[in-house]
Amino acid sequence: MPIIVNLDVMMARRKMSLNELSEKVDLTLANLSILKTGKAKAVRFSTLEAICKALNCQPGDILEFVEKGDGTTV
Repeated sequence: MPIIVNLDVMMARRKMSLNELSEKVDLTLANLSILKTGKAKAVRFSTLEAICKALNCQPGDILEFVEKGDGTTV
């Protein structure tokens, strides 16, 4: 999938655990883990907003589009 989730990177930068983020954004650990590992098929804007507020970041800090063509990553 060309959308990469960098949630773990932002959590590390903010020194925030999955448990702490889960409490702040009112998501279950299971759902947050699915998002963190890139296995989520969708994310609600309200969820993305809550995560960005909790981590003091922009959506682009968490989500990244990486196009794969001839074997190179752009």
